[in-house]
Amino acid sequence: MNLDAIDRTLLNELRENARCPMALLARKVGLSRTAVQARIARLERDKVITGYGARTGEAYEQSLVAAHVMLTVGPKLSGPVEAALRKIPEVRSLLSISGTFDMIAIVQAGSIEGLDALIDRIGLLDGVERTHTSVVLSRRFER
Repeated sequence: MNLDAIDRTLLNELRENARCPMALLARKVGLSRTAVQARIARLERDKVITGYGARTGEAYEQSLVAAHVMLTVGPKLSGPVEAALRKIPEVRSLLSISGTFDMIAIVQAGSIEGLDALIDRIGLLDGVERTHTSVVLSRRFER
């Protein structure tokens, strides 16, 4: 992908606020509204931008218990495990990693009890051989 500095700035601004008015985006990057609209349309057409979504507020996020669940998965079972994890809404992200574990599931639950039940549910999935969980104590920053 050949993104220039203006494209990257637009992406960063839209990550911060997907509802940012075109006129404000145009002022931030020093282009006309029409030029910014054309760039965003191109980014969407090229699948650099694939959608827009809601971001939850800091107070709500702080009310949740977050954890990283490292998973060891049986040979050739990563596909079915991924499919099963996709169906669990509390699993916010799934990363394939190198090292001792095969995957990290980033999870959020409404309480410690909910997190405990979620970890048990993940551990019981066919193909999951072992889990190791680290509870997130605080979030220093996020982009």
